Amino acid sequence: MGQSLIKHKYIQILMVSAVTAVAGEFKINPFDGDIFRIGLGSSAFLLFLLLLRHLPYIATGIATGVVVLLFRTVMDMAAGNGMAVEQILGRHCSAMVYYIVFALGMRLIKTWLDTFHPLVLGGVAAFIDLMSNEMELLTRLVVLGTSSFQLNEWTYLMAIAMLRTYFTTGIYSSISVNQMRIVQKEQKRRIEQMLGFGSGLYGEVFYLKKSIGTLENVTLNSYDLYRSLKEEGLQPPHTRQVLDITQQIHEVKKDSQRILAGLVKLVDREVTGDMPLSGIILFTVKSNAKYAEMLGKRIDFSHHISSDYTTAHYIPLLTLLNNLTANAVEAIKEQGTVSLGVYEKGEITVFSVTDSGGGVKERDRDLLFEPGFTTKFDEEGVAATGIGLSHVRDIVDIFQGEITVGAAPHTGGAMFQIKIPTAKLQKGE
Repeated sequence: MGQSLIKHKYIQILMVSAVTAVAGEFKINPFDGDIFRIGLGSSAFLLFLLLLRHLPYIATGIATGVVVLLFRTVMDMAAGNGMAVEQILGRHCSAMVYYIVFALGMRLIKTWLDTFHPLVLGGVAAFIDLMSNEMELLTRLVVLGTSSFQLNEWTYLMAIAMLRTYFTTGIYSSISVNQMRIVQKEQKRRIEQMLGFGSGLYGEVFYLKKSIGTLENVTLNSYDLYRSLKEEGLQPPHTRQVLDITQQIHEVKKDSQRILAGLVKLVDREVTGDMPLSGIILFTVKSNAKYAEMLGKRIDFSHHISSDYTTAHYIPLLTLLNNLTANAVEAIKEQGTVSLGVYEKGEITVFSVTDSGGGVKERDRDLLFEPGFTTKFDEEGVAATGIGLSHVRDIVDIFQGEITVGAAPHTGGAMFQIKIPTAKLQKGE
């Protein structure tokens, strides 16, 4: 595994070296003759160093310098200019020095690259470029005996370095921004999955808590029955059977409590923090729009947000609104509208879910929130899923609120309203 990573790194270094050498042939000569080249090689090399942080900069600089030297030597020999190999190597060895010095300079600032503002990064890279150019000129002076540049030529050279490095850092910044957008999009997708998971898990935890309470009552009643039968002088086999049933119910309750403890820890770890009411409404609309699409229904969703504060109780609110909105989607046959709203009325926060379905008959409204009561079945006769309106009411009761159902204005469908004291939801209250 380690050797494959090393080989992979060496391949990347060779790729950087080869591309840089080729890019260096796309050049401009701002001065008379061929004394100094300003090409795309240095820009490509800088971009590679910024993108491939895991590569050893110094080794990459040395490899790039050597490959550039050999590449330019081969190119000159192929051109048949009549120069000896030693002369060609001497002519291009300064380019090798440039890339080595540039890599050394970038290595010095490698630790702080992520802390630099793009404008500062461009300036620092331009300075390293100028220092590398100076070392290239000194090498040419020693090897070839060329004269130094005039002041106006140095000014032009510095301007070219600034343009070149800022152009490269601009490309790098654009790539970084695009990568950040991809990461943010993935994070948003995962957060939405987490919210959906948390909302569903909250409903299951609520179910389990109620079941444990029921098991506790059954255990107590069963034990009271055992004591009554024993006091009445019933034969031991019968009383023993009742006691065994009591013990079995107690074991089921303990197992349920262990499961509940694990689920509560999972909820606390996965769904923590706060969320604005607008975020709760928008997430509910988005998730149920997908649900409607899955059912093959054409439903137009709308929302009205008149109050928006942060709450730490977004999971139970998501559970309530998701259930009511899913019921609204199921109540619509093929196409229709669903509207969600939230506003404050005095010290009460009101959530509403309105649909254009068949509505709820007045005779059913008193029974609608009773356990086991349902009016919606699909074409195969399967009842609607969700935590059920009876459990919706129970969750609302936890917040000392109330839930009502009536006729939706203008659409003839149903309108559910949840009224909860704002102090029970708003963060810091």
